[in-house]
Amino acid sequence: MKLHEGGAFLVNGSKVVEDNNDALNVIKAETGKEISKEEAKENTMAYAILKNHNTSGNMDKLQIKFDKLTSHDITYVGIIQTARASGLEKFPIPYVLTNCHNSLCAVGGTINEDDHMFGLTCAKKYGGIYVPPHQAVIHQFAREMLAGCGKMILGSDSHTRYGALGTMAMGEGGPELVKQLLSKTYDINMPGVVGIYMTGAPMPGVGPQDIALAIIGEVFDKGYVKNKVMEFVGPGVDNLSVDYRIGVDVMTTETTCLSSIWKTDSKVKDFYDIHGRVGEYQEMNPGDVAYYDGMIEIDLSAIKPMIAMPFHPSNTYTIEELNNNLMDILDDCEKRAKVSLDGQVDYTLKDKVRNGKLYVDQGIIAGCAGGGYENITDAADILRGASIGPDEFTLSVYPASTPIYMELVKNGCVADLMATGAIVKTAFCGPCFGAGDTPSNNGFSIRHSTRNFPNREGSKLQSGQISSVALMDARSIAATAANKGYLTAATDIDVNYSKPKYFFDKSIYENRVFDSKGKADPNQEIQFGPNIKDWPKMSPLPKNLFLKVVSEIHDPVTTTDELIPSGETSSYRSNPLGLAEFTLSRKDPEYVGRAKEIQKAQKALEAGECAGEAVPELREIVHTVKETYPDVNHDNFGVGSTIFAVKPGDGSAREQAASCQKVLGGWANIANDYATKRYRSNLINWGMIPFIIDEGELPFTVDDYIFIPDIREAIENASSEVDAYVVKDGKLNKFLLRIGELTDDERDIILKGCLINYYKG
Repeated sequence: MKLHEGGAFLVNGSKVVEDNNDALNVIKAETGKEISKEEAKENTMAYAILKNHNTSGNMDKLQIKFDKLTSHDITYVGIIQTARASGLEKFPIPYVLTNCHNSLCAVGGTINEDDHMFGLTCAKKYGGIYVPPHQAVIHQFAREMLAGCGKMILGSDSHTRYGALGTMAMGEGGPELVKQLLSKTYDINMPGVVGIYMTGAPMPGVGPQDIALAIIGEVFDKGYVKNKVMEFVGPGVDNLSVDYRIGVDVMTTETTCLSSIWKTDSKVKDFYDIHGRVGEYQEMNPGDVAYYDGMIEIDLSAIKPMIAMPFHPSNTYTIEELNNNLMDILDDCEKRAKVSLDGQVDYTLKDKVRNGKLYVDQGIIAGCAGGGYENITDAADILRGASIGPDEFTLSVYPASTPIYMELVKNGCVADLMATGAIVKTAFCGPCFGAGDTPSNNGFSIRHSTRNFPNREGSKLQSGQISSVALMDARSIAATAANKGYLTAATDIDVNYSKPKYFFDKSIYENRVFDSKGKADPNQEIQFGPNIKDWPKMSPLPKNLFLKVVSEIHDPVTTTDELIPSGETSSYRSNPLGLAEFTLSRKDPEYVGRAKEIQKAQKALEAGECAGEAVPELREIVHTVKETYPDVNHDNFGVGSTIFAVKPGDGSAREQAASCQKVLGGWANIANDYATKRYRSNLINWGMIPFIIDEGELPFTVDDYIFIPDIREAIENASSEVDAYVVKDGKLNKFLLRIGELTDDERDIILKGCLINYYKG
């Protein structure tokens, strides 16, 4: 795999030309045409799609309107509640509400099924599509029924990726979907585009997860594709089935890219034809000469079976490398665990080594990444006639949709898998976020799913419970299962892959999915459950701001799972105040108490009372500030909390990573950088300022107060930075906070306190 240091041209889809002083001459000799870099930039597939969906008339400052929207049952309640509070009357474009996350109703009484009934009645009232639990995971339904070549889809899940089907799809926090529901736009600067130039063909036994993990391992730490579009081109694409491309594509999220797009061909046309939607197909290729801001060259034939060890998809090795250097790599995992787990529990995998081999306790093939048809049929071929054995090792397989499940039943693959001792279950995303198949304490799971962050397998560090996940491809998971739990690469076994043809039965969805066909019924009553709550009132940004630092996180990257846990907390995402109690609970259990304590001051101000009465320590802070800023008083300042994290926001698109802080009185985050655009946008949409501070020694620590004078004026005037002061020991210690670029709308949202206030006017 080669990462070009700079940009590159792609000529006739088959030749990569480095961007250097001679590049344009080489291109002219190759094509007989003169072309500028600026013209060539407009010849990517990504540029064409973005141009067709841009409403601003300025390709540097995009204002995108999407064709379709999709959400699942952890996110759609909050989105619709926000939109309702902002004036929603009907869904202006197709909006699909799937139920694949909170589809097990075993936690919290009736609340999960209450969310589902809320979703169904909203689909009726506002004119949407409702996919009942266990029918399909969100992204498989979108592939089967929503995607279209040249289209754009926005989803409230980070793995919203349908590029292999010619669809540019993006995963964002809920407020961005609210904007689309209110016929507003998705505003971004024109993103960079990175070419992924593929040659060769994968060796037998190498699956899409192997290709994806190899890419993630190369680019994540370098930030090579961060907030850019990955565009898959080259002759190697032709050697991949559509299912295979989908399996690679869905994992592009873990590179921190913005989106993805692939060239399309007759195989993609066949996919649409199989699903009864051949009219959605069009051939897509970059122009004769296309310019990319970066280029990754991949020889598919050189990729070997991969494994991403705990606790990140970028912690990658070949399985061969792991087996040959087992104790050294396990020692490295222990060192990483001390950072990822903050030393809260003792962690080791060395006790999994038996006779020099690594033994795993569990295998999972599931969700939008692993539950595809070809992944499971190949796994069945590997396991046919074998046994997973009667020891600790277990294997669970979750087909990504009921149509896939039905075809696997018809062709015998389900029977083959179950005969080995494996369990085949319904479509469910739980294993991807810690709500299904939780291993025992100290258990080690290998999964063809999307993420292996801490707690993604369901353990609770605060209770002393720890298990962990490594990511692998379904084929090597099946090979490990056939070897009764001893880690084995699929390339190490001899298998005849049968590749049975796929037949899609559309009647399954016709019989069960509610589709309003875009017709709203304003007379439909929405069904609420007792856990579904409105968003609390939020105040506009004050003239001056006091922030108390209530948490400080120094991990290199902080995931959204650490900001607001997944798993059992998911049942409370329809209840803003209830969910907020879990904020940072696995990273900083003291956060909620500290945030609520200082929030008392803001609540007092909103009630016309004295902030110093509510929080006595604030009196001295305000007194110190007034010596330099005598005009500061209860009528022109606000009080809230902030956290510092080095690089927060990697991972999920969940808006709750930001909204829970806001609900608890948060006014800002301070960071050296933000891991994803998604998280920064979520902060803004919830009225929180995404401050940046230069790397180095921090001028503040937990429990310190920061005073920011005239912050409202700074936001109004589009200031790129502000002076701030640590108020301590009777002194003001000045330091600089940068704000970064904000659009006019984003500034207005922050000024008004949140997106809901912005739409209320």
